[in-house]
Amino acid sequence: MRKSAARDAVFRRRVRAFSRDLDRIHDGDAVVLHRARVASRRLREVLPVVGLERDEARDLARRLKKVARRLGHVRKLDVLAQLIGEFHGRAQYPPIALREVGEAVAAARASARERLATRLPTAKLKRLTRLMERAAKRVGSSSQHRPRHGVRGPKQTWLWALDARSVYRATALQSTIQMTSLLYVPEQLHEVRIAVKKLRYAEELRAEALHRPSRDVAVLRVAQNLLGRLHDLEVLNTRVRDVQSQLSASHQMAWHQLGLLARTLEGDCRRLHGRYMRGRTKLVAIALRIAGRVPQGAGVNARAVS
Repeated sequence: MRKSAARDAVFRRRVRAFSRDLDRIHDGDAVVLHRARVASRRLREVLPVVGLERDEARDLARRLKKVARRLGHVRKLDVLAQLIGEFHGRAQYPPIALREVGEAVAAARASARERLATRLPTAKLKRLTRLMERAAKRVGSSSQHRPRHGVRGPKQTWLWALDARSVYRATALQSTIQMTSLLYVPEQLHEVRIAVKKLRYAEELRAEALHRPSRDVAVLRVAQNLLGRLHDLEVLNTRVRDVQSQLSASHQMAWHQLGLLARTLEGDCRRLHGRYMRGRTKLVAIALRIAGRVPQGAGVNARAVS
């Protein structure tokens, strides 16, 4: 059996990563909030395969998904504010339009932060952390029992489940890419981004457990970042059109510049789509290779660990 990290050790590390910034999550720091959201997603990735009772794993995953969704509302607005700040001073992005959209985003962001503090207080997050810490202790205790002869041990089952999960995620990515048009269709590209992200998290977990860095993770990260950037620009463009539609006839200059900004963002999105299409073959090759990986041990159903 190859050397690997114990499942409870991986679980504990991810619980610590999630709890690290909880006291600062309502301080307005976009980096802290993003880090907590990513940590919650990585915890959700490990829960189905760490050896918890199915109902407990599902309950914890449901709670984490709710946390990620609420953090995500603020995170989306944080990203829009960052994009607007990035575009200021660049000639192709009209300043009046950026100012109009920036004011709308700032107001929505402040409101979203207030709602987050009400619906997701620090005390609630810490209670969830304590639940996961207790779950990690039980996982550690069950890992100490030696299996009877001919019975799969926790370590063996853990590694098989990780392989099966990656295979399932890779098959899903392969299918999603195949169903995507060669033309620029934002909704389809968003589905590809989600599938890439899920495979990346599965492969990161496997690499962490095996103490074996994966070159595929780096490629998946680049693809996810590219498609994420494209999606963020699409969201910003939708916000631009919303602001434009709400202007009165007396704001002709702002209305005109908002239209220019929307067309510029559309051009940016199409250029990113072109970059994605040029790297698509490499992404498909990775998905095919991982999907062809045989999970170690018959009887491990990839879908069962999804």
